[in-house]
Amino acid sequence: MIPLLLWILSQHFPWQGPNGEQEILASVLFILASITDGVDGYLARKRGQITTMGMLLDPLADKVMVTAALIALVAYNPDVVKVWIAVVIIGREFLISGLRSIASSEGFTIQASDLGKLKTVIQIVSVVSAILAHHWYQWHFGVLIVPVQWIAVAAIYFTVLVSTISAIDYFVGFWKQIDHASKDRRKSFVLTRRKSVDTPGAN
Repeated sequence: MIPLLLWILSQHFPWQGPNGEQEILASVLFILASITDGVDGYLARKRGQITTMGMLLDPLADKVMVTAALIALVAYNPDVVKVWIAVVIIGREFLISGLRSIASSEGFTIQASDLGKLKTVIQIVSVVSAILAHHWYQWHFGVLIVPVQWIAVAAIYFTVLVSTISAIDYFVGFWKQIDHASKDRRKSFVLTRRKSVDTPGAN
């Protein structure tokens, strides 16, 4: 869905109707991609069909989807998605991926925190609202007015805030785990050295 989303959000998309057809189509596609990403992970866990390839591709596809959407929105709606905002959010994703890779090589995993899950939900809201805010400033439903532009701006800045806080939370959790693993390795090394020294005939 990523190439299709980028095509819809580009100037080359032929169906740029006056009633926001382009924005609605892009929003529906992004929501659909987000839903299928969550559903396939849920089904894999429920059915016990978790695979190494799935563990690699699922978070990778999620991060590439968000990264592609943010980069496209920097050009598509720069009033809402600034360059520095995209850099902070995308940089956070790279940081967490790096920490998880190191954790995996050290033999432990970093579980998704509640903040990380909240960040994902807010990210979806911010991307969709930023897409819609390209065409609509606000929606009128009789006496009810929905400020689309303000919701998009608030959601994107809230995403930056939650992304930063959750990155710190992940880093603290990683640091505790890596420190614990290092202590275990030092203890194991000391015990091995002692055994070697205590063994009769050992040089």
